[in-house]
Amino acid sequence: MTTTIYFSSNRLGEVTIDQVQRMLNRFDLGRLLSYEKTAEGVLGQTLYVSSTAGQFVLKGNPLFPGQWVEEKFMVEQIQALTPIPVPTPYLVDHTEDIFGWSYAVMPRLYGQHIHTPELQAKLTSLDKKQMAEMLATILLELHSWKVKNSGELDTTTLAIRPFEVSYRVWLYGRIRYWLEDAKKYSNISVQDMEWVEEILEGSRQAFDQLEAATFVMGDFKPQNFLMQNGDKGWKVSGLFDFTTAYFGDGVADLPKITTMYLENGEEELAKGFLTAYSQGMEAKEGFTERFRVHMLHQQILNWGCAKAMKQVTWDDNLSFADWAQKFMDIEAISNSR
Repeated sequence: MTTTIYFSSNRLGEVTIDQVQRMLNRFDLGRLLSYEKTAEGVLGQTLYVSSTAGQFVLKGNPLFPGQWVEEKFMVEQIQALTPIPVPTPYLVDHTEDIFGWSYAVMPRLYGQHIHTPELQAKLTSLDKKQMAEMLATILLELHSWKVKNSGELDTTTLAIRPFEVSYRVWLYGRIRYWLEDAKKYSNISVQDMEWVEEILEGSRQAFDQLEAATFVMGDFKPQNFLMQNGDKGWKVSGLFDFTTAYFGDGVADLPKITTMYLENGEEELAKGFLTAYSQGMEAKEGFTERFRVHMLHQQILNWGCAKAMKQVTWDDNLSFADWAQKFMDIEAISNSR
């Protein structure tokens, strides 16, 4: 289920003081002081909860059966295998007697989101460069979790359930599916389709040569991590939301941060981020080709979503290929083979 792409969710709805206190009682988490919706909770599943026992995040109304089992497993494994700060303990209540849906409770992590205007206004060029390189390091640490086969977590057995086809066939199928979906809301020309197929064909060998699968967060973006400035400079103080995690090619986690930098006109930071990641990889072969495909995948999703919701922020007369190409022509990529 984790590889399903969600554009909306089951929101929490109205939550009462009594319900939140009953939740706290269930886990012996003190007396309720306050609660509020989280500002960055795009899917509307989370609340900040303050009690006499501490600060917590309540995440409820799951998107799919087994969501809490999966997220708990991912969090605990990341804590065990890496130095990355994640929200533990990850407490789960599978019953629905309090809210009408199951939920998870975890400690609140502190820091600032990298994309907020408040933080951006304080950062020097050196700060930004350090942050870009640090994000690459965090991903390299995440992707050090390797398994034999690409696939999803089976939430019953807690084993990796391999995809029914090869990773490349699975990924290319997703790309073609979402490209066809985008045609419902926008003009995708024959030339656009041919351009996409050329990229896929040109990267076929790079994917077929992948030997091991790595953990893929699936949604590594500014809203899902926090930064803090300490004695040794900026560091990632929290990483969370593993709803779309699976096992495949770790390079799939690079496009969202790269896109953020490019859309902000920060090409050098995009290059620095990609260079730091590629230089830290154990097996660099095929990085450029695979990155192009993952970036293509992300931009197909971005294009289709913006067109469907009529939220286009670029020249609406651009063809898909002309628009997407600018996210894929980065000098740092071609220099990282």
